[in-house]
Amino acid sequence: MNNYIQKETKMLTRNSRISIIVIRTFTLVVGFCLFTTYISAQNSADIPLPKNLEQGYPRLYITNSEKKDLQKTIKKEAWAKDVLAGLHDEVDEHVERHVKDPEWMVSRLQMYWKTKATNVYINGQDYSHADGEAPVPTVRFSGSRDYTTLYGKPKLKDILPYMDDPRGLYLPNKSKGGQPFEWVEQSKTGRIINSINDEITGLARDAAFLYWLENDEHFAKFSYDVFHTYMQGMSYRGEPIDLLNGHIQTLVGFTNFQVIHEGILREIAILYDFLHPYIEANHPEHIAMYDATIKRWTDLVIKNGVPQNNWNLHQANIILKAAMVLQDDENYEDKKGREYYINYILNVTSARQWSLSKFIDYGYDESNGVWNECPSYSLGVTSSLTEFIRDFDNTFNHNILPYTPVMSKAVKMMPQYLFPNNQIVAFGDSNYGPISTEAIEDMIRIAQKNEDKDLEKEFTGLYRLFAKDKEESAQNRKRHSKGISSFFASKPLVLNPNYKEHNIEDYITQTFNAPSVSWHVQRMGKGKDGLMVSLNGSLGNHMHANGINMELYGKGFVQGADP
Repeated sequence: MNNYIQKETKMLTRNSRISIIVIRTFTLVVGFCLFTTYISAQNSADIPLPKNLEQGYPRLYITNSEKKDLQKTIKKEAWAKDVLAGLHDEVDEHVERHVKDPEWMVSRLQMYWKTKATNVYINGQDYSHADGEAPVPTVRFSGSRDYTTLYGKPKLKDILPYMDDPRGLYLPNKSKGGQPFEWVEQSKTGRIINSINDEITGLARDAAFLYWLENDEHFAKFSYDVFHTYMQGMSYRGEPIDLLNGHIQTLVGFTNFQVIHEGILREIAILYDFLHPYIEANHPEHIAMYDATIKRWTDLVIKNGVPQNNWNLHQANIILKAAMVLQDDENYEDKKGREYYINYILNVTSARQWSLSKFIDYGYDESNGVWNECPSYSLGVTSSLTEFIRDFDNTFNHNILPYTPVMSKAVKMMPQYLFPNNQIVAFGDSNYGPISTEAIEDMIRIAQKNEDKDLEKEFTGLYRLFAKDKEESAQNRKRHSKGISSFFASKPLVLNPNYKEHNIEDYITQTFNAPSVSWHVQRMGKGKDGLMVSLNGSLGNHMHANGINMELYGKGFVQGADP
């Protein structure tokens, strides 16, 4: 009997093992098939890369072949003359001084001038110290993640040259009468270091553009001296180390506590783009170092951050500009060049940087076009995305709007956020105010560039509903930025007179429900005669944590929780 039981037990054990093997094999096969299907689906949904990439410089906003057209525009158009004059007003005095005193501006960069530190250490959200020594001065890290500080940013003329002192920074104390200058520990200076470097590199960027436009080498020399000092110093800097080993370690960039604030990389890329011909002719030996530094910097922006909200998009905008000034993949040993980084932001998903497709699919409700954050953030993400798509199209002559079909719906739903007085609801981290027309304008510009008449007609009708001056706002802008991007992205929008204003009822419904942000709205009437209730819970990002929130509108007034 015992022998029989032992025999049966062995048979059962053997059969069980066979069953387990079969089940595991089946699971692996099914899993492999599903994975293959997923990868295939991912590949089939990839946004195609632009073809025939511009090989020369500049290439971000404009190419050399388009230079004469820009010069004609400046001669012909008053707005373009104003932009050019504004650039000269900001830059000329510094360029003229640089001829006689080439150290004046460079010495005001915030660097580790004496210590030449390579390693930066932080205590959570505040600067701690730096060590290591490079053969050249290196770029100084920010004082704190928090903007708040008792100290002010000094004017350029008041910055101590080559400031690198164990006492910290020499800054005006805003809390004291007369704002006397004092030495202050770096951790108490907020983001003043970044602000100073932003200002100086911004001047160098504009000087690079003016050199390219007008061929005055004095502008190139000024721009190059700032650029080279900064980039050479950055080439030796390491990723900051959080002594607390906390979450901030996953957010830091080379210059700032948050990679989304590494906007100086974007401006450095624009500078490099316009200055590249001068560098090729005069300092070609440094190009490999500049490119390697831009790549390391870009890799860190990809490595750190937050993927599932607006950070992802801010990072993508920085990455795109940096990628554009690199050479093609084949020119680098690691094969990580322009195509690699462009494809990365469009189609590759990693831990802290999602592909554009995944980011959009995750955040937008396809059924209604709502982004899964509170109104102010939602409207900001939509505007940033349309700007990204427009910028991508202008740069590469490659329209990716058809690969992001939810964007049309997202722009058209924006009026749903409005009370009858045309102010947006303000649940979560939001503020009352009008909706911005920037996303609508972007859609019109994209449509005009690609000769999509139906799209242009659709969004022109929507735009006219919110243009402050319905007859003239399309032809004239009240003010123009002094930035060089104004020549390319902010030209006055010209509306087709055949496309008339739409009805607001085409975009605002009496009842609207957005489950992704736990929001429900009911309304009737217009203006002061209108009535509305906006009710929401805590689901969604940047929302109230207290569970439920209600805003009531009547007789032109809103009653709601303090936003």
